[in-house]
Amino acid sequence: MSHDLKLDLPAGLPFIDYEREFDYPVADVFRAHKDPELLKQWLGPRRLQMEVQNYEFRTGGSYHYLHTSPDGDPYSFSGIFHTVRENDCIIQTFEFGGYPDVVSLEFMTFKDLGEGRCRLVGHSVYPTLEARDGMAESGMESGMSEGYERLDELLESERVS
Repeated sequence: MSHDLKLDLPAGLPFIDYEREFDYPVADVFRAHKDPELLKQWLGPRRLQMEVQNYEFRTGGSYHYLHTSPDGDPYSFSGIFHTVRENDCIIQTFEFGGYPDVVSLEFMTFKDLGEGRCRLVGHSVYPTLEARDGMAESGMESGMSEGYERLDELLESERVS
């Protein structure tokens, strides 16, 4: 079963809060964030190809990946993993090449709901309201929703395998 992404942009604050439930255990959802081979199968919209250029998933590690459109337009993303706690949380910076010089700080927690289910809760902090609004208007919500749908499909295919 697919669950809706809940996205909130609090008025007057440079934050984006989101949450999404999954019918899979925390360990599976966390592993899909940890393993670059799994990550490139679900992160982002279906129409984009993903290339992981660097992915050091550990406290102090960095990442850089590209999404490429069918027309060949590249979309670059990079950051630093500040804290990685297995099956618990990820704190990272996030920079979209389409908005250079705007770096957000993102907190993701993985909550066990019991019965093989979990909830991913995220809180992103931007330097300004304008930066937050620019990110929100870039297609963030639809890209995240589609990515999480793809994550459901990936985890279901692994469950069946």
